[in-house]
Amino acid sequence: MSTAEHEKGAVRETPDRYGAFPRLTPEQVEDLTAHGERRRTAAGEVLYREGEPFREFLVILGGTVEILHDQGGPDERTVAVHGPGRFLGELGLLEGQAAFNTAVVREAGEILAVPVERQRALVGSDPVLGDLILRAYLGRRYLLIGLGAGFRILGSCYSPDTLRLREFAARNRLPHRWVDLERDKEAEALLRRFAIRPEETPVVLWKGERLLRNPSNAELARLIGLPAPSPENERCDVMVVGAGPAGLAAAVYGASDGLTTVTVDAVATGGQAATSSRIENYLGFPSGISGGELIERAVLQTHKFGARLMVPAEVSGLTPQDDEYVVTFADGSRARAGAVVLASGVRYRRLEVPGIDRLEGISVYYAATVHEAGLCRADPVAVVGGGNSAGQAALFLAHHASGVHLLVRGSNLGADMSRYLVDQVEQHPKIEVLLHTEVRGVAGEEQLESLTVEDTARHERRELPAAALFVFIGARPHTEWLQGVLALDERGFVLTGADARAVADTNRWASLGRDPMLLETTLPGVFAAGDVRSGSVKRVASATGEGAMAIRLVHEHRERRGNLVTAGPEGRRPEAGGSASSG
Repeated sequence: MSTAEHEKGAVRETPDRYGAFPRLTPEQVEDLTAHGERRRTAAGEVLYREGEPFREFLVILGGTVEILHDQGGPDERTVAVHGPGRFLGELGLLEGQAAFNTAVVREAGEILAVPVERQRALVGSDPVLGDLILRAYLGRRYLLIGLGAGFRILGSCYSPDTLRLREFAARNRLPHRWVDLERDKEAEALLRRFAIRPEETPVVLWKGERLLRNPSNAELARLIGLPAPSPENERCDVMVVGAGPAGLAAAVYGASDGLTTVTVDAVATGGQAATSSRIENYLGFPSGISGGELIERAVLQTHKFGARLMVPAEVSGLTPQDDEYVVTFADGSRARAGAVVLASGVRYRRLEVPGIDRLEGISVYYAATVHEAGLCRADPVAVVGGGNSAGQAALFLAHHASGVHLLVRGSNLGADMSRYLVDQVEQHPKIEVLLHTEVRGVAGEEQLESLTVEDTARHERRELPAAALFVFIGARPHTEWLQGVLALDERGFVLTGADARAVADTNRWASLGRDPMLLETTLPGVFAAGDVRSGSVKRVASATGEGAMAIRLVHEHRERRGNLVTAGPEGRRPEAGGSASSG
């Protein structure tokens, strides 16, 4: 919108085409009025500013408000214009992040201001209002990501630190734009403007003035307000390692049961589930739900019950000490926990193809989110894999790319993919399924241009045009730091229950008068839930259930700690090897 239009007052409200800009009902506004205060506004008044934390949830009662990206900067543009009945803010308001844009009053009027903490409580207690606000905020966050709003990452596509920062931003669903030093015309001017030497890159630039030279993930988190405090001297009842579905479920049930619960993750909340474009077989969501939305809802629940989330915080060690555990972090800090739930999930396996390393993060990806899809434009892409993740990615990418090649090593698409996904994939006009097909080579200088694939049944090779490659070929557990601490299976997954009992130190367990419980590892009070556990079912619902179950077992462990056996819930002493309560 031009300056002349502002001066004339010609401000038109942005239509709500995607559900991101709903209007509150008069009844909802009236209910909110009891929790806030009404204030008059003046034209030109700034209600909140990019880079600063949200302090209030604002509802427009009269007048109009313009949302600007990079206000006063070279990239200034209008994101939206809101009128009476609409509310301001986006996802950062609920999660304690800084604002990614600026709100300016264009037509004087009146607003209702509700303190942020009170608004977060209302979102958790009023399901109708909470659902409306959360869906709108998620939609606004995705619109910001699509616009390339937020901070800028300036770095070479060949730099591992550039890839690290981009992955951190994408996994945390943070609006940002990557400026590739190798081919972006804007890059040279920005480097000169801030006197940045090439060896100092990658850098993160925000608001046109704040600059971080090759920051750590924790430094970037602090810049935009992610909760990444030091865990030094922390003491909690339960430490949950990993913030995927299993870890977040453990956090919600632990905190709601009154246990002081801390959940940590090295990269982001959500794990692999957050990268799923659509989960259609999750109970209670008949029309499906995106992984991002499911995780954001879970994060809000953890805040509601008082669990602490620390991201990024990487765990590097676990040591038994005085019937508790000392958890050591990569930065050297330590925390104590009465019990530990391991829910660190898995990481996707890399595709072993000559020359693919130089394209990872540029046009070879291991997730298919809004961020990656936005880079594809209208070019053809390829997806490697035959499981549900590959099927979901193919369907999602078909909405953005001109065509999708789904490359499956096996001879039957239904061998590892759910039937409902198989039907959708096979019927989609833009998806080509290539069975018994494997990638043998990649071509392209600065980015992927084509693939060499082989039909292993016919032993024939051919070239496929592809501007991006998405890889979903299984996963490996992130358990290197547990080697020698507790028992793992031959693939690195954590042994629990009967499997743990078979290899456990009998002397350690004899003093307890019991064996490892269902999700318990070879260390008493250390449990494993979700994909990291040996023999687990690789489904979101299963991981969520195991996270909740782990907390019930934590209670049983607390009742029978060390050599002391306390009375059960009904005053009875539990029998050895079990609990007095089956509830």
